[in-house]
Amino acid sequence: MINLPRDRMDQLVKRFDMLEAQMAAGPDPEAYVKMASEYAELEGMARKVRELRATERERADLEALLADRSTDPEMRALAEEELPAIDARIEALQKDMQILLLPKDAADERSAILEIRAGTGGDEAALFAGDLFRMYERYAAAKGWKVELVSASEGDAGGYKEIIATISGRGVFAHLKFESGVHRVQRVPATEAQGRIHTSAATVAVLPEAEEVDIDIRPEDIRIDTMRASGAGGQHVNTTDSAVRITHLPTGIMVVSAEKSQHQNRARAMQILRARLYDLERTRLAEERSESRRLQVGSGDRSERIRTYNFPQGRVTDHRINLTLYKLDRVMEGELDEIVDALIADHQSKLLAEAGTN
Repeated sequence: MINLPRDRMDQLVKRFDMLEAQMAAGPDPEAYVKMASEYAELEGMARKVRELRATERERADLEALLADRSTDPEMRALAEEELPAIDARIEALQKDMQILLLPKDAADERSAILEIRAGTGGDEAALFAGDLFRMYERYAAAKGWKVELVSASEGDAGGYKEIIATISGRGVFAHLKFESGVHRVQRVPATEAQGRIHTSAATVAVLPEAEEVDIDIRPEDIRIDTMRASGAGGQHVNTTDSAVRITHLPTGIMVVSAEKSQHQNRARAMQILRARLYDLERTRLAEERSESRRLQVGSGDRSERIRTYNFPQGRVTDHRINLTLYKLDRVMEGELDEIVDALIADHQSKLLAEAGTN
């Protein structure tokens, strides 16, 4: 049997019951929203704890029945037959609780900023960047998330040299955070007369969306420039005089937004800048905590090749977990759950292994 922190589980159920009572009493709307968020986070764990306790009581009753010499042979046989199934249920519930009690990434429930940039491969890399963006768009649509374009620099033959979008919804970052890295494609370009397979790449970055309370950006630390979208900032989706470029002077981070409204561009650019600074701080803290850094799927380095999309063979391979699927067409249509779930499971297993050595 797995050794679980009983006191923590008791506190968890007690807190859940307290929240339930307070919400039923009808607090003010602002307090209710905060309570509802914590309630939703604890609900699954509290239910699992109660299920585990009930199953453990069931096992104790069976053991008492078997220990009682007056139990008739037929009842004893039934109890002995049921015991292995009860033990299997307890073990499964304990494993579930282990995962639920793992340290949570504070950013997991947040929305995210998706950035895709064409790498080596010229026009083919830009086309692949476009394919990746559509793949994530379809995945987001299937999850009920909202995708909003921030800026895009189109490739000469289609696709994108760079594209940035926000993906809004609950748990976006938890599902997409392992997508950061170099994605490689192997296929025959439409312009290739000899039918030779070309290799090109695109870099994906997924950043958790930051709140204003997370990152304090001082007015004197930024420079804001307005410009035409087709000027120095690159060729964007909308050609307009209202494009905004914000430069964060201490870090040199530069963000461009080129929608139709200058006010909207400023807000969007600040949103991206806040996310990048928040990601920078998360990375710094992760590097300080070397054990945490070691447990990430891959190194987290965006220069690391994480996945290959081989079109001639119809396969996609994630190199971090040695997962190969022969359904590339469906993956490109946004069916990413199998890959995402495998990456999350691998991350959890490493956290469990680390917890077992402490």
